[in-house]
Amino acid sequence: MKIGPLAANVFVLTASNMATTAFHLARRSLMTSSRRLGATRSSALPPVRRPLPRVSTSHLLSAVADETGSSTAASTEQNDDDDDSDLPTNDSDPHLLKLRHTSAHVMAMAVQRTFPEAQVTIGPWIDDGFYYDFYFPPTPEHETGRKLAEADLKLIKKEMDKIISMDLPILREEVSRDQARERIRQINEPFKLEILDSIKTEPITLYSLGDQWWDLCAGPHLQSTGQLPKKAIELRSVAGAYWRGDEKREMLQRIYATAWNTPQELRRHKKRLEEAKKRDHRVLGTKLDLFSIQENAGGGLVFWHPKGSAVRRKIEDFWKESHLARGYDIVYTPHIANLELWKTSGHYDFYREGMFDQMEVENETYQIKPMNCPFHCLMYKDAMRSYRDLPFRWAELGTVYRYERSGTLHGLMRVRGFTQDDAHIFCLPEQLQSEIVDVLKLTQSILSRFGFDKYELMISTRPEKSVGSDQIWEDATAALVGALDELGWKYGTDEGGGAFYGPKIDLKIKDAIGRTWQCSTVQCDFNLPERFDLEYVSAEGTRERPIMVHRAIFGSIERFFGILIENTAGDLPFWLAPTQLKLLPVTDAVVDYCKDVAAKANRLGLRVEVDRGAERLAKQIRNAEQSRIPVMAVVGVKEMEEGTLAVRSRKNGDLGSFKVDDLLDELKRCDEAAEEMTKMGEVVVKEAKGEAEPVKE
Repeated sequence: MKIGPLAANVFVLTASNMATTAFHLARRSLMTSSRRLGATRSSALPPVRRPLPRVSTSHLLSAVADETGSSTAASTEQNDDDDDSDLPTNDSDPHLLKLRHTSAHVMAMAVQRTFPEAQVTIGPWIDDGFYYDFYFPPTPEHETGRKLAEADLKLIKKEMDKIISMDLPILREEVSRDQARERIRQINEPFKLEILDSIKTEPITLYSLGDQWWDLCAGPHLQSTGQLPKKAIELRSVAGAYWRGDEKREMLQRIYATAWNTPQELRRHKKRLEEAKKRDHRVLGTKLDLFSIQENAGGGLVFWHPKGSAVRRKIEDFWKESHLARGYDIVYTPHIANLELWKTSGHYDFYREGMFDQMEVENETYQIKPMNCPFHCLMYKDAMRSYRDLPFRWAELGTVYRYERSGTLHGLMRVRGFTQDDAHIFCLPEQLQSEIVDVLKLTQSILSRFGFDKYELMISTRPEKSVGSDQIWEDATAALVGALDELGWKYGTDEGGGAFYGPKIDLKIKDAIGRTWQCSTVQCDFNLPERFDLEYVSAEGTRERPIMVHRAIFGSIERFFGILIENTAGDLPFWLAPTQLKLLPVTDAVVDYCKDVAAKANRLGLRVEVDRGAERLAKQIRNAEQSRIPVMAVVGVKEMEEGTLAVRSRKNGDLGSFKVDDLLDELKRCDEAAEEMTKMGEVVVKEAKGEAEPVKE
């Protein structure tokens, strides 16, 4: 679904030869100047760091732009032919989900036909395909069990193609628990016995491929193996995984695969993977010096470097300003609390495995916080509240810590310490829908600022196990539906997918290459107000429970930062760039002038750097380009004498010459409005003769 104004097209400068061209142009200008000064040999050029004649850097930048064919705006990274944003998903295409599920069964059968000792465990579908976990017991040939290699995947895929060609019917069968147990024992599949014990409903359903292979499964599946497209299925990799995620249990081998409706979809998916690899936030985070994970300090703990911290500060400042403007109060809470708090909230009972171990302090047990919500409940409980006081909207950028197994950690996307952009609303039942509407409007306002304006929304309703009365569930669900309908936003429904404590809305954002990311959530909570005995005095003088709403927009600062880096390929918009303007002095004589300009800009809240000047001009330009700095200015003697700067934008090309104050005013405006700089300076240069002329309005 597309909501709100379209994000501006982001252009990326395609100037692979820019630095080289700049160097040769600078060298040519120096040679010409040397001849005018009576130099005897053209090769006897003065060193770049010595004072240069008054060469127009505006002319140099404009000529570079002309040489690279990008005088005003560069081409986009993707062309329309490569657009893969319409690739189907498991949610949008039920047939694709069946195809992937059936492919998983065919792969499992192929593995056991190729390697008869293999035992199957689980094989679910995932966002872009499926995987299956296998256990290989020790054999005389493989004393510690067979280890699958990449070459084995080709053998397995070849066997899969044979099974597909056999066009085996896929049959569903219902059996009793005892019948299922006996059939599992006959084929000696101990992991299936554990899976059977974990199934709480009856009858037990089995799916078989003809009369040759079967598995415990709830479905759905295609009607026959022959419906699978051989050329749209690809086995990707092998990885290790512990059974049930328990390091004390057997090590399994997981085969990842992808499956699509057509070979064309597969090709587009692979193209997306290639693009995603280029955008990997872990690689770009190191390359752009934004953040690091220091293994000596422990996995999953993020170190924010100065440049990354500058971006984070802008994100957080905008978040805070947006919330204050919407009637929220910003709060701060501790990082640890007495364990009894987590027992009261229920987190210790329900989420103990995701919490770090406790610590003893003066004979009391303390817990580092995995959530912020219990703290806000304590603050609410500080005083008796009146219906006239509600709603309370308390927002916090609260850092929490959760135990994640080392094998699940992944850059900024899955960490052990992260900052939630948390907020909790305590309101009257009749206020709930209007509060949800305001949350969704705020969510749209914030996400669109970062270029995300395509969303997928899902309402999740009451599960089988839940707390709260039927009436309160019905009223809360109606409020969520009513809020979305009031805004005219389309959504899907996940029946029974809500949390045990209340219904929720989940929002996924779509990035530049068509991937979706779960970020925002709005959840009603009937559990914590009950556990903490939260009350307000109603208009009738009775004591009532408030409705509590959990909501997050980014989800976490760390994960959103990773998504943002991958969405922009590290080419952040001007208002977020860690360095917004870089001054490139072509001679030592102008360094102090550059420093004065940078100091003035920094006092205005702009992030400006002066190149240290240890490199030749060509290298300075190349470094600025590779650092994805949105605006640069090459500064020579002429600019210093005239109090100007010759400006070039990465995304919009040569912008001409500006008076310093005029440029800083325009950059400040762009920073506050979250716009790219497009304004032309008072002078644009003719490349042919290197002469400047006024811009005609």
